[in-house]
Amino acid sequence: MSESEDVSGLLANWRTRAARAENEVRKAVVGQDNAIRLIITALFSRGHSLLEGDVGVGKTTLLRAVTRALGGAYERVEGTVDLMPNDLLYYTYVNEEGRPKVEPGPLLRHGEGLSTFFFNEINRARPQVHALLLRAMAERTVTAFNREYRFPHLQVFADRNRVEREETFEIPSAARDRFMFELYIEAPTNPTQRASLAFNPMFHDTEALIERVEEGVLPYEDLNRIGHIIQETVTASPAIREYVLNLWEATHHPEAFGVHLSGVDISNLILAGASPRGIAMLMKAARVSAWLAGRDYLVPEDIHVVFKEVMAHRIFFTPVYEMRRGKLGHELTKEILSQVAAP
Repeated sequence: MSESEDVSGLLANWRTRAARAENEVRKAVVGQDNAIRLIITALFSRGHSLLEGDVGVGKTTLLRAVTRALGGAYERVEGTVDLMPNDLLYYTYVNEEGRPKVEPGPLLRHGEGLSTFFFNEINRARPQVHALLLRAMAERTVTAFNREYRFPHLQVFADRNRVEREETFEIPSAARDRFMFELYIEAPTNPTQRASLAFNPMFHDTEALIERVEEGVLPYEDLNRIGHIIQETVTASPAIREYVLNLWEATHHPEAFGVHLSGVDISNLILAGASPRGIAMLMKAARVSAWLAGRDYLVPEDIHVVFKEVMAHRIFFTPVYEMRRGKLGHELTKEILSQVAAP
């Protein structure tokens, strides 16, 4: 058997595992198929995910279900106004003998075995905490106790409460840029799904729901290797490369591509377009999308399905429009896809 056949078989096997993981997560979450697919895409792209949505729409349940399917050591932190960076690294207490003790905190407790770190309501934490998380996300390392700790398999999930504004802190642009995806989670609109959520007792017991998900469907220790193989295997034609470069340019100069938004001076909208890191993350996610679809080459649809979630939070608006970024970011990315000619 040739090396190419070995790789093809390996990726086919893992594609089956990915589909199985999606089905497992759907046992606990209904009406969020697109979000589940994008989170699976992030896992194989080795990117972090930030979820936004109203209170009680299932963000935490979704992330817990994905975490169970992923397996490995898991830690969760609740964002609070009094949380400090050191609380992620260690905690102190007085033992039975009345002596002070120091124990590793949630980031350090499992060493290199830490698979998933879930930061609940991240916007309740102070900027100092965001700064520490920034390094852990970007470099998968932190420094504590005069040594460096490494987390080669770390996957960070976070959610943000967009309803309450008291005792919350805006996540800085540098921290948001470390998230591959920003996903907006809304309650299902399908009448059958809404009826199930309202009247089926199964969906009223979160712990029982999570236990329905088979644990460790995607062995976390292998995801770095498989993700690298996917990136090396899926190719982009010259036409796709030109298309992506045009999309990138449109995030900086949308007016040059005929992009228009109602009530917006498009020539005065953009402060900064997508960064090279942003376009790299777009390509990583698009390659995984192609692989999940059973292809080893990119088509425009692979870019379309991840473009908004990768790019909307990486385009920065001038001050007069920045307060409307939640709406304008989505409208702009949709219009860019509409106006930039696809091959």
